[in-house]
Amino acid sequence: MKFELQVGLRYVRAKNRGRSAGGFVSFISFASIAGIAVGVMALIVVMSVMNGFQEELRDRIIGVTAHAEIKGFDGELANWPTYVEIASKNRDVLAAAPFIDQQGMFSQDQAVRGAIIRGIVPEMEDKVADFSRFMRKDGAGKLADLRPGEFNVVLGKELAAALGVRLGDKVTLIAPQGLVTPAAVLPRVKQLRVVGIFEAGMYEYDAGLALMSMKDAQAIYQMGDKVSGVRLKLTDMFRAPQIAESLSGDLPADAYVRDWTKSHVNYFRAVQMEKNVMFLILLLIMTVAAFSIVSALVTAVQDKRADVAILRTLGASPASIMGIFVIQGGMMGLIGLIVGVTSGVTLALNVSRLAHWVENAFKVELLPKDVYYISDLPSKLLWSDVAIIAGVAFVLTLLATLYPSWRAARINPAEALRYE
Repeated sequence: MKFELQVGLRYVRAKNRGRSAGGFVSFISFASIAGIAVGVMALIVVMSVMNGFQEELRDRIIGVTAHAEIKGFDGELANWPTYVEIASKNRDVLAAAPFIDQQGMFSQDQAVRGAIIRGIVPEMEDKVADFSRFMRKDGAGKLADLRPGEFNVVLGKELAAALGVRLGDKVTLIAPQGLVTPAAVLPRVKQLRVVGIFEAGMYEYDAGLALMSMKDAQAIYQMGDKVSGVRLKLTDMFRAPQIAESLSGDLPADAYVRDWTKSHVNYFRAVQMEKNVMFLILLLIMTVAAFSIVSALVTAVQDKRADVAILRTLGASPASIMGIFVIQGGMMGLIGLIVGVTSGVTLALNVSRLAHWVENAFKVELLPKDVYYISDLPSKLLWSDVAIIAGVAFVLTLLATLYPSWRAARINPAEALRYE
């Protein structure tokens, strides 16, 4: 292949030797290389951002919820220490903690906001969730301040801002469970003191979740010793469905286990669907760019008809002629691929910095917190994705070279040299 390789590489440069077609071929070749580079770069960056979104969404949801939960079919669990003991015997369960989930409404002056009230045992909650990591570092309290009987509360950052409260302020909690009086059914109202503010980084939780002591929540919502369920931390979050299934066989008939893949399945399905659709759309764009090589090679074949005829008369076989143009098109695709992969990887590794620069430079907010679950632009580069993208792009490039190369191999030397 030394002869074909030398000629093919020389044709890639397509120097203008006094004919306008030579310069035109160079322009088409450059446009084809640029199209492939942009397509590969865009695909790598978009896939990295989608991977980042998927991982960030998963980590933040699980950091606020849990890998799995034991719940009762009637919505409540009595004698929760029994379920904690059963779960702890499973070798795949690292920790277990009871919790209460109820709805409520907070009121402060003229501000009113609905929220999910979660009752927890702080020392047990730290073992199954990451709320301690989410507590703001500017002296905004800690989970240990949720002591039973003191009726303290920890609010999400956005919820606290909407109510206009700070550390030490009082807020009024209105519970839907009413007090029956001869006159009417009155809502239960309790004043709570704000002892902490957390920021999970997901607007849904920061604007709609409040934490309080489990004992206080049981008293406000008249639950006695019952809880809403038991949250579990597992050894391997990706094996949560299998672990949940094995744990279900050890539980009483009135309880079931639900893992994180079922609790938030809509979020992850939506992200995965968007990722697949974006991959297909950008792959089509890259396909168009790859097949622009067809135009470049067809023009190159027309420009080199005399050269091909001379090579044929000197003994070059049709296969050699075809190899020359396959190498020419393949090298164009390879150059575009190298440029695209290099720029795509570089951009994917620095996309968060670029996003912050764009926001600061143009005074825009790319991901509004009240619209998107995640306010930052995450990115996770997977080399397996880079390999797949590069492989698909190169295969498309080679496929695009076949027809023009076949046409070049069929050139009749006599016909090509007749008017030269």
